[in-house]
Amino acid sequence: MLKTLLTRGFIVLCFVFSGVHAVHAQEKANYAYIGLEPEIVTNYISESARKLGYVRVSVELMMDVSQLEIAEHHMPLLRATAIEIFGQQPSEKVKSLTGREDIRRAILKALQDHMKQETGAEVIKNVIFTKYLYQGD
Repeated sequence: MLKTLLTRGFIVLCFVFSGVHAVHAQEKANYAYIGLEPEIVTNYISESARKLGYVRVSVELMMDVSQLEIAEHHMPLLRATAIEIFGQQPSEKVKSLTGREDIRRAILKALQDHMKQETGAEVIKNVIFTKYLYQGD
């Protein structure tokens, strides 16, 4: 009887804690995504000084749902910042996977800094490239 009572108590505790964890996970998963539209198409510094390369990227910004309207208001600033960072990149960074990740992090940091300056909050949680094409020497 004591063993059965302990087993039932353990099962009840498991349900209680799993329910708390599920509710906590749902509270955290309140993110929205907004794209920088239209796609970013810009030049980058090619290895050959006579020829520029170009990159075409679709960028999605992850943020809290409550910050969506703020991000939409500042969309021209966000887009211009991403274009500026891509334009400053050398071809070896644009063409490599590690370089692409460095560019993504640089864009994320710059966007967060700009939004903190404009709104007092970082707003942007993450930057995701959903399309990434480049051409150049």
